[in-house]
Amino acid sequence: MENHFNDQSTECSASSDSNDCQRVDQYGFERSEDFSYESYEDLMSKHLAVVTRRSKKWSKLLQGTVVKRYVRKGVPFENRTQIWMAASGAQDQLERNPGYYHSILKAQHDPKIEEVIRADMHRTFPDNIQFRASSQPCLQKALFNVLLAYGHHNKDVGYCQGMNFIAGYLLIVTKDEEKSFWLMDALLGKILPDYYTPTMLGLKMDQAVLGELVRMKVPAVWQVMNQHDVMWTLVVSRWFICLYVDILPVETVLRIWDCLFYEGSKILFRVDSSGLPHIHAEYLFVIYLQKIFMEPGGLSTATITKLRNMCRNRISSAQNPPSH
Repeated sequence: MENHFNDQSTECSASSDSNDCQRVDQYGFERSEDFSYESYEDLMSKHLAVVTRRSKKWSKLLQGTVVKRYVRKGVPFENRTQIWMAASGAQDQLERNPGYYHSILKAQHDPKIEEVIRADMHRTFPDNIQFRASSQPCLQKALFNVLLAYGHHNKDVGYCQGMNFIAGYLLIVTKDEEKSFWLMDALLGKILPDYYTPTMLGLKMDQAVLGELVRMKVPAVWQVMNQHDVMWTLVVSRWFICLYVDILPVETVLRIWDCLFYEGSKILFRVDSSGLPHIHAEYLFVIYLQKIFMEPGGLSTATITKLRNMCRNRISSAQNPPSH
């Protein structure tokens, strides 16, 4: 089965209309009608030298050891697949299990899993030309395959809404079904365990941890939310379930994922606030992020681990109250 895509699938051909090319970004997403091409060109003209210089450094770096400092500055798009695969352990899994992904696709499948995945196909990135039936190749088939294979690989999870967006981004970056499958396994099985299981304990725990961090770092925000009876979990659930997909700009999300694959889930609490001021619904979260980044060492791994243990025990106790 062919699971490799032409890297030129997101590029405009020589015969394409130049205006059509400008309306679509390098990832295949259509730009909004109010997109400022003038501001974008001005930004890119200044940023191009930085990107070129960084790409050259990464080319040299890949001959040696990957370091956190480079990852946090952003992995060049052409190197992302290699870095994500190596940093997450997905490459080791792929090499240890040759043919495993294809064997799942050839096996008999649970019709219920197939049905729920198919229902989400048309809802996955309708603004991205690579996921349209008219596209050649169309990533919808690859997306279906990756989700179907993972649903049968991890039967405790199966399929959960939100996974389609994660798998879609992985395909946009890797252009490879099998690599996307193993990266998804690294994310959902190792980096973010229990996020998509029926109990969603890991998700609930991290939502609670973020709430505790807001209460500790910016109590004024916490008080406002309590005064207006705002359920914290309703505000942040989509951020965690979709890993900021459709919440932040594409490149910002990919920068977060660079760190997520390399450093682990703690990065979800230390998201760079540069893209968030544009999201009005999450304005209060910006205050928290600014507070986090203004304090040197304000969010250590030890702090997150301690809060996770506390929140996990609290949630478990609430779900399993002692009998009298």
